[in-house]
Amino acid sequence: MDLPIPLPVGRAISKLGSDISLARRRRHISQASLAERIGASVSTVRRMEKGDVRVPIHFFARALHVFGEIQALADLLDTAKDDIGLALADERLPKRVRSRSGATGAL
Repeated sequence: MDLPIPLPVGRAISKLGSDISLARRRRHISQASLAERIGASVSTVRRMEKGDVRVPIHFFARALHVFGEIQALADLLDTAKDDIGLALADERLPKRVRSRSGATGAL
């Protein structure tokens, strides 16, 4: 059973595909050349540029790598900057920590 794609997800993938198409054309790279560089078929590149959500994410990642933008993907959900996740984790911290018997507080 496939879940329907949420509208914001579809829009984001569509925008990424359009941006990849624009970046490719600005660099004067053909679809065939990009396909070869990312290990995909030309039809996969066309589908990716049209925002087809069925294109595996690794092809998008490989295209970002070709354009020198792979770090943007790596930084998308940087857990060190996840303010909501950090706040939730902090809420679950114990209010106090008791020392175990025989253990010392100093390191």
